[in-house]
Amino acid sequence: MQKVTTSRKVFLLVNYILLGLIAFLCLLPLINVLAVSFSSSSAAAGGFVKLWPVDFTIASYKHALTKKEFLEGLIVSIQRVVLGYGINMVITILIAYPLSKETTTLRARNVYAWFFIITMLFHGGLIPSYMTMKALGLLDTIWALVLPGAVHVFNMILLLNFFRNLPKEIEEAAYIDGAGHWKVLWSMYIPLSKPALATITLFTVVMHWNSWFDGLIYMNSPSNYPLQSYLQTIIVNPDSSTLSSTELYMSEVSDRTFKAAQVFLAALPILIFYPFLQKYFMKGLVMGSVKG
Repeated sequence: MQKVTTSRKVFLLVNYILLGLIAFLCLLPLINVLAVSFSSSSAAAGGFVKLWPVDFTIASYKHALTKKEFLEGLIVSIQRVVLGYGINMVITILIAYPLSKETTTLRARNVYAWFFIITMLFHGGLIPSYMTMKALGLLDTIWALVLPGAVHVFNMILLLNFFRNLPKEIEEAAYIDGAGHWKVLWSMYIPLSKPALATITLFTVVMHWNSWFDGLIYMNSPSNYPLQSYLQTIIVNPDSSTLSSTELYMSEVSDRTFKAAQVFLAALPILIFYPFLQKYFMKGLVMGSVKG
């Protein structure tokens, strides 16, 4: 066992304190939103709410869970995550596996790889993308939110490099036993790639859940907005109100506390989802990175 010196202990202590402060500063806005959402309308309007609720109440959450527009956006976002994640993962795996082979196995490997990499450097633009969606008849449908990002090149490169780092001897032994590419992929590569797949899962789910701009572009009806697009319309516009004057007068919920409750509810699924994949995150990201 190597002895830990005093200077090393001091360095670790300072490191932990500094990183803890940075993490706390990152959490401050979310804590404030949570405190406002649980506070009364008068306390929020008076600016008395900081990091702890004042006059604790859950009225804002009751209103949010009965708000038609919020529930419609939530359903659209869930549909988008389920469809988008399934399509992204299947296509990413089917592209990464053959591109992980050497040119002796797949002669045009470099051509196909550069075909995908070029799409990371050059983009057709917003107007051509909109015209394409319109020509295909996908406007105002869930497919306009899912299909344009069906191939995520960064995730594909991450999984490709992870596949290349797997022991070749296992694959060769499977071929000797009579296994084909499909059997090797689904029975060997996929089970051994849990860290990379968990990392890609996190990236994909967060991307689909947090996307709002494409919803504003491709959706003509507000009822088809994903949740983040709906929240963007009510929060960015300072003149927007999510409660009627009657609701504001008859309840202890203000427009500010109501918006805060909706924002926190929209962030809650990711906050719950992340800890289950965090233990795979660093391993999958490091092993799938491009090596020099």
